[in-house]
Amino acid sequence: MKQWRIIPVALLAAASALASGWQPDKLFPGYEARTVDQGTDYDGHVRSTIVRRLADCPGSRKGVLYIHGYNDYFLQPEMGRRFADSCYSFYAVDLRRYGRSLRPGDPRFDIRDMHEYFPDIDSAVADMKRHGIDSIVLMGHSTGGLTTSLYMSEHPDTAIRALVLNSPFLDWNQSAVQERLLIPAVQCVGGWWPRLTVMPGTKSDYVPTGSTRLDHGTWYIDNDWKPEEWPRINAGWIRAIDRAQDELRQNPGAIKVPVLLMHSDHTFRKGDRPTLRDSSDTVLDVADISRYGRPLGTSVTEATVKGGTHDLVRSAPGIREAAYRTIFSWLDSKMPDKGRQKP
Repeated sequence: MKQWRIIPVALLAAASALASGWQPDKLFPGYEARTVDQGTDYDGHVRSTIVRRLADCPGSRKGVLYIHGYNDYFLQPEMGRRFADSCYSFYAVDLRRYGRSLRPGDPRFDIRDMHEYFPDIDSAVADMKRHGIDSIVLMGHSTGGLTTSLYMSEHPDTAIRALVLNSPFLDWNQSAVQERLLIPAVQCVGGWWPRLTVMPGTKSDYVPTGSTRLDHGTWYIDNDWKPEEWPRINAGWIRAIDRAQDELRQNPGAIKVPVLLMHSDHTFRKGDRPTLRDSSDTVLDVADISRYGRPLGTSVTEATVKGGTHDLVRSAPGIREAAYRTIFSWLDSKMPDKGRQKP
């Protein structure tokens, strides 16, 4: 008679993950990642990368899908852990030509239309559903907030039940002249010459490719994926952003799921004390976020995080805690689950 052996559940899960293309994430222990082929476009072959940390909560069918901002990638392992510990399986996407999805020679961050990111989101949502997650919170930061807002305004998946926006890029933080004259002119040019550089990059001047830095004593940053100086910006990218912002403004109330609109209480301006940089939004105007964010949906909750930076979950520790309390309190009210552990 054969002797049957009990195979550990963890080993079975690991074998299943490998068979489906999931591998240990090369950056963060406790995370898995897999690459998704997204075909070809004007710049050649493109791919996205899904990163996940599953919640160890029997019966939980909830998940969070995070979309990063410009000059960024998923780099906040604490955020994924907080959601997973609270019984939300956590997924994030490194969009095409960003972070883990970059290929050698890729024109980083290049885009012609923000709708091009929709398949990257769709692939992650499909993965979540395959894992039994049918109640999804979509979360976006900065340009990721613009992309997720556009996605939910016209292409929502029924499994997505809520939208969390972390300092979404809903308007340009430029002077009145630039916003009324210069940006529309560049937007027009971008339709004809999308590769035209309108802002030169300076990345190669400061750090060797592939090295890392410790940011604010907490975040290990890959300098090749998130350079301290932004890479060049072309007219096609300006056009893509501007058209997405315009589309949202022309369709107020288009988002039908509850929206949490989060931002700092202060925008860093020229002449402000340098010490305010670490407690302000140094990228966007918080008044614009409020002005253009409130009309996005039929149920928008606005939350101001005092002392928050542009990426609220990378603020100082006490401010991060305030941001997380706001998020989880709001989720408790919109997606109640008596079995959810408290963060």
